[in-house]
Amino acid sequence: MNSPPNVLAIPHRPPFLFVDEVVELTPERIVARKRVEPGADYFKGHYPGNPVMPGVLICESVFQAGAILMVHRVGKEHTQGAVPVLTRITEAKFKSIVRPGQTLALEVVFDEELGGAYYMTGRVTVEDRTVLRVTFVCMLTPEESSG
Repeated sequence: MNSPPNVLAIPHRPPFLFVDEVVELTPERIVARKRVEPGADYFKGHYPGNPVMPGVLICESVFQAGAILMVHRVGKEHTQGAVPVLTRITEAKFKSIVRPGQTLALEVVFDEELGGAYYMTGRVTVEDRTVLRVTFVCMLTPEESSG
């Protein structure tokens, strides 16, 4: 699948874009990837000498994949002037650590939509080993201009 247009469905850009490639995208599910670059700045201070990807950035990766799924479900034409934002995180369970050079497999499944809130379940794996399971909610909010 041609990933740049799908990744561009969200406003995030480097250095805060944590989805490299969209592998599969249907209205019910997304599978994406993020390579954990060994030279990423956060490794300089997060467990120096024993680099571990911060859990919050693993979460951000799967949330960004979920936002792409949400925009795909809604339709890009219906998101003009709005941005996807995270509104709730529940049941985040970390099962393993992530090291530099590994690739995150990001899978998000759409659960339900209630009043404009998109409930999703995310799973992150590295080499078929579960790293994170999390349920979360995203919504579209009006975009603010940056003056």
